[in-house]
Amino acid sequence: MRLRPLTIHDAVRDFAAVMESEERLRTIYDPGGTWPSGLTLEQNIIELGWHQTEFQLRTSFAYTVTSLDEREVLGCLYLYPTAKPGYDAVVTMWVRQSRVGEGLDEHLFETVERWIAECWPLTSPGYPGRRISFEDWRALPPAK
Repeated sequence: MRLRPLTIHDAVRDFAAVMESEERLRTIYDPGGTWPSGLTLEQNIIELGWHQTEFQLRTSFAYTVTSLDEREVLGCLYLYPTAKPGYDAVVTMWVRQSRVGEGLDEHLFETVERWIAECWPLTSPGYPGRRISFEDWRALPPAK
């Protein structure tokens, strides 16, 4: 797999991965909600443009996870600042539904966790859905 900044040029392949993984993404990011149901390619382009701008401004970092030949988007990785007490960033990621059974989800998490520990200036990144449940993460109050 390859990690690189997510851009609008990834929109079509990213959209295919999101739509294939719709049910999985809803349970990860929006339990009881509807995202990404109804997402259009145009909306995805806008969203990826926003991620690209935030990356350029260095306010958050969204990466695409691709096959080595970059023909297939395998998932995404997001690093955002957070106001949750005890954490200096929130790190989430997903892999497309068709690759979960191959162990790619675990491999991506292990790789990202090691990369962040070794290369990023973070002291306590939060990994909701990994090291803390999304339910417990959402219940944390913002830092004062």
